[in-house]
Amino acid sequence: MRVVHLEAGRHLYGGVRQVAYLIAGLERLGIENVLLCARGSAIARATLPAEIIELPLNGELDIGQLGRVSRVLKTLDANLLHVHSRRGADLYGGLAARRAEIPAVLTRRVDSVEPAAWLRFKWRAYARIIAISNHIRTDLIERVGFAPVRVPLIASAVDTQLFAPRANRERLAQAFGVPRDALVIGCVAQLIARKGHRMLLDAFKRLAAEDARLHLICFGAGPLQATLERQIAALDLGTRVVLAGYREDLPELLAELAVLVHPAEREGLGVAVLEALSAGVPVVAVRTGGVPDSIAHEDTGLLVAPGDAPALGAAIGRILADAALRARLVERGRRKIEADFSIARMAGGNLAVYQEALGSHGADG
Repeated sequence: MRVVHLEAGRHLYGGVRQVAYLIAGLERLGIENVLLCARGSAIARATLPAEIIELPLNGELDIGQLGRVSRVLKTLDANLLHVHSRRGADLYGGLAARRAEIPAVLTRRVDSVEPAAWLRFKWRAYARIIAISNHIRTDLIERVGFAPVRVPLIASAVDTQLFAPRANRERLAQAFGVPRDALVIGCVAQLIARKGHRMLLDAFKRLAAEDARLHLICFGAGPLQATLERQIAALDLGTRVVLAGYREDLPELLAELAVLVHPAEREGLGVAVLEALSAGVPVVAVRTGGVPDSIAHEDTGLLVAPGDAPALGAAIGRILADAALRARLVERGRRKIEADFSIARMAGGNLAVYQEALGSHGADG
């Protein structure tokens, strides 16, 4: 089977990294992969077991990408197209597959409310729409109105060898100058409003006043950076909080955190949570979106209600103070990732969906 993947993302994180994982997993199952990606994107330079073709992919207003993708598909003798992103790729990819007379599937990764009628229209060409969490699947079935058979559930994956517990505890001190005996709280998320950084800073202010060893490092970039810098200054946390941007060495740094906090107000699944669990880091997260798929309260992590900064701070403090709780959460969290979020499991699930799509091509539209 030859599968063409269409990914419009420009940076090698989040959903784009999932595409890289999937291609590697499918190759081990004997699938031939071709990747259509944005010209100049990070994944175009990645080492993948796939033919990589770069194209101009410039969003929903770029009508020309329909023709470009269609022409490439017709030259590739592909069995199926798998579209992995929005930015117009989900609109034009399905139409291009129809022109090429091959089935298409789409992966829905984000928890964003778009008009149901619009989604039904622009995704009408897809035989299957893969949801990465129960929350997304429920939304697509109950709100948008897709038939359950068209919406399989396949969770994102973690490279458990890359994101693994590590004995070395020196990297954070070397990279950011925090004291070697510091207790470092981490957050891995884009700097955008829905990720909850402002609530996290409010919670951290209370914790920092009680324990001088505490530091906070936020990994990620985005348009909220200047706003967060002002909040950090207003809270007088300049020596205790670092906005670290994106780091290529995140797997090594993540394993050294005392706790990973995921304060997002909306979340499709929460790959940063999965990576922390895999790395042996206890997690405190907001109970929202697909986060409960990996975090069972008091079992694989601690969950708090959206918008409750005092509860968030209390949960962080509890994990830091209770060694037995930390050990239990870490052990069960790693076990959960190995069982339910492996690359092999994700690849096998996608292959099964491809086979269903090929079998139903032209039957259920």
